[in-house]
Amino acid sequence: MTHSIGVDVGGTKIAAGVVDEKGEILASTRRDTPSQDAASIIAAIVGAIDELRADHAADVVGIGAAGFVDAGRSRVVFAPNLVWQDVDLRDEVSAATGLPVVVENDANAAAWAEFRFGAAVDVDDMMMLTIGTGVGGALVLNGALYRGSHGMSGEVGHVRLVPDGQLCACGLRGCLEAYASGRALVRNARSAATKAAAALPGSADRLLELAGGDPHAITGPMVTAAAKEGDVLAAYLIAEVGTWLGAAMGSFTAIFDPAAFVIGGGVADAGELLLKPAEDAMRRSVTGGNYRPQATIRLATLGNEAGIVGAADLGRV
Repeated sequence: MTHSIGVDVGGTKIAAGVVDEKGEILASTRRDTPSQDAASIIAAIVGAIDELRADHAADVVGIGAAGFVDAGRSRVVFAPNLVWQDVDLRDEVSAATGLPVVVENDANAAAWAEFRFGAAVDVDDMMMLTIGTGVGGALVLNGALYRGSHGMSGEVGHVRLVPDGQLCACGLRGCLEAYASGRALVRNARSAATKAAAALPGSADRLLELAGGDPHAITGPMVTAAAKEGDVLAAYLIAEVGTWLGAAMGSFTAIFDPAAFVIGGGVADAGELLLKPAEDAMRRSVTGGNYRPQATIRLATLGNEAGIVGAADLGRV
């Protein structure tokens, strides 16, 4: 059985693992991302690979990198949270390790893992939406990862839903990410807790309790925890994110007609509190929804391991 090494490179951490053909991680390591220096990031990636190879043979390396990766699966063209611009990551890591290397966008890698080994193993067409600080996405169509003509498809977080709407971190207004991300959830929770504390005493008590009394200290996990406890305000805030997400999925259905949407990322920890409003909104948004098959909506199953597993498997493809 052949083994490959998958590396998941994010803005704060580099996680790597030896992965077999069944998608099982046999050994893993991680280190902080030295995100202010491109050469140091590459050195850290090579160090993680060398550490794993000390005890495990591997035939190929797959790297999932946050940012735009070219169609040749070689160069990181741009990464918003890393100091990478037009870096030939494939050739540099291959030269340092002596192994074949494939570079892929990190969201694509996670989606591929869910398609091959996780929540979407039973379908040929799926779309993954990762709801974290931002909104990431990736597509598998007819059993193949869809990259687009330049390798940069799947940036669904920056589909614009509301003309001149909320300012997005990308600099545009009205993007999905400005309404259906962890950042949006926290923004809305802090605003709602501040207003509710003044206008409706008691209505934000649980959120404020979790935040030590400071509305500006509210985090996404706090909102999820309060919602799971039955807090009405927190549940409403998560449902609002789900509703925006579902409206977008209705549009994506009209274009791609996937069999399944797989939802991952930290906000997905809310489970049905997020998925049920998303499903309701999606069904309302799909043209002819009462007369056509519709996609199922599923939670991702591989969690933080998806990037490693998907990158490793894509190294073989």
